[in-house]
Amino acid sequence: VELTDEELSVYEFIRRRAENMLKEGGNKIEVQTLAEITRLRQAACCASLVKKEWTGGCAKIDLLMSTLENITTGGNRTLLFSQFTSFLEIVKKRLDEAGIEYLYLDGGTTIKQREKLVQRFQQGETSLFIISLKAGGLGLNLTGANYVVHLDPWWNPAVEEQAIDRVHRIGRRGD
Repeated sequence: VELTDEELSVYEFIRRRAENMLKEGGNKIEVQTLAEITRLRQAACCASLVKKEWTGGCAKIDLLMSTLENITTGGNRTLLFSQFTSFLEIVKKRLDEAGIEYLYLDGGTTIKQREKLVQRFQQGETSLFIISLKAGGLGLNLTGANYVVHLDPWWNPAVEEQAIDRVHRIGRRGD
C-alpha cells in the first residue's frame, strides 16, 4: 500500500530515528531499536497507531475498504488478520461507520466464545471474520471463507501460512 505524503513523513521520521539508534549503538540491536522497528510496522499500518494526535486518513484502511467491497460483492467470505489489535480496533470503527457486519476474535476471547464465533461464521452469518493473528493460530478451522487478508506481514511467514491454512483444509475443494 502506498502511503500518503503525510503518512510517509511519519514513517520516515521513525525510520531515521531507528537508523540513528543502530548507528549510535554500533549496529548492535537494543530493545529500544526493536521497539522502533515495531513502531515502523505500526506506522505502515496507520499513522494514528504511533502518533496519537493524528487526524489524517489511513491509506491501508482505505484500500481495505474498497477491497472488501469488491470481495463481498461477489458473495465471497473473508478472514482478516492483523497482529496489532490496536489496528484492528481502527478497522472495526471504519467497518461500523460503513455498516459492514463482521465477527471479531482476539486473545481475550474465551474458548466458549471462540466456538460460538466460529460456528456463526461457518453457518454464513456474516462474510467477514476479523482475527488477531496470534489468536487465529490456535485451533481454528474456518473453511467457510475463500479469501484471507493479512493487513500486516508477520515476521515469521509460517504464522501467516498457518492462518491461511484455517481456510484450506484437506478434503475441501479449492476456490
